[in-house]
Amino acid sequence: MHNGLRERLRLAEGRQAEPSAAILDSQTVRAAETVAKSRRGYDGGKKLNGTKRHIAVDTCGLLLAVLVSAASVQDRDGGRALLWALATCFRRVRLVWVDGAYGGGPVTYGATLGLVVQVLAKLAGQIGFKILPRRWVVERTFSWINRCRRTVHDYERRSEHHAAMVQWAMVIVMTRRLARHHVPSRTSSALTTAARRGY
Repeated sequence: MHNGLRERLRLAEGRQAEPSAAILDSQTVRAAETVAKSRRGYDGGKKLNGTKRHIAVDTCGLLLAVLVSAASVQDRDGGRALLWALATCFRRVRLVWVDGAYGGGPVTYGATLGLVVQVLAKLAGQIGFKILPRRWVVERTFSWINRCRRTVHDYERRSEHHAAMVQWAMVIVMTRRLARHHVPSRTSSALTTAARRGY
């Protein structure tokens, strides 16, 4: 259902059903007490004990792949799994944008899969947070996912269950966007009403 909605939304927005480029990133979230110790970890950079969501999105910000791991898993390790998923499931994808945390291993691994992995480095002299080209797309997707209360933290006992909750959050986003594309105009609504009444 998730993949079918993504294809329909891309077509509704004048794009091809399958993407040709993707963006990778990760997000660390706190883990509730229901999350087993075996699948949680500590993210030293974010100072959080929990789990990490690794996602790949298209240039519209629509989810292509999601992997849930312990927060201690490095981005480059999660990135390799996402690149493999992209190369296997999305044959049209040839270009992937990543941030500096994915430099090195994923760039080389992507080349072996036939993918061009491009690192989007910070701007020269950048201090603090600034919006970078392409990077804001995946950050916006994380904000969409976090609108669902079940995905603000990880409450699930299994990683696959949390990944399913992330997909469900995106299903809600996509159905709402598709509904906006299919809202009939006042003129067409009036004509439909007149036809029903026999005018």
